[in-house]
Amino acid sequence: MACSASLAARCDRAGGPEGDSELAITLHRNRPINNDELNALRDAAWAHVGDQDWQPILRRSLGWVCAIDGERLVGFVNVAWDGGVHAFVLDTTVHPDHQQRGIGRSLVREATALSREAGAEWLHVDYDDELDSFYRGCGFRPAPAGLIDLTQPEPDEHRRDEARNQTGAESSGS
Repeated sequence: MACSASLAARCDRAGGPEGDSELAITLHRNRPINNDELNALRDAAWAHVGDQDWQPILRRSLGWVCAIDGERLVGFVNVAWDGGVHAFVLDTTVHPDHQQRGIGRSLVREATALSREAGAEWLHVDYDDELDSFYRGCGFRPAPAGLIDLTQPEPDEHRRDEARNQTGAESSGS
């Protein structure tokens, strides 16, 4: 699905090149995308993200939205889900040469529509503090959440609690 007219107008108002009445940027849902083009976009936009195989991720996604300038991928957002009522915005990315034109917000709005049409009732996003105004501008509101960094060793106190719980379970005959 392409939805270029509204994005082109929004991009032009947001400071597109002078005299460029219609930018060639279009949004596409679930456009076939290869690892090289997605990794190149993310490498340009984010420091130290590293390349990865996106195909298993995309196969399990509710969907994704791509922003295309001519033939070039300039924006991307993935929508993961739990198979039920919760969807999750992940990996929102716009190439640095195309930022500040409304492309990111357009990607998230399209991801929101995709989620709503699929029957999701809640759309979640996690972000760093510097992105608060961006995501608020997309309609998100802050909500408390918990997070465990699974790349870090488990704290000693959690290990002690776990050992106590296992010892108690063993002595009670479980």
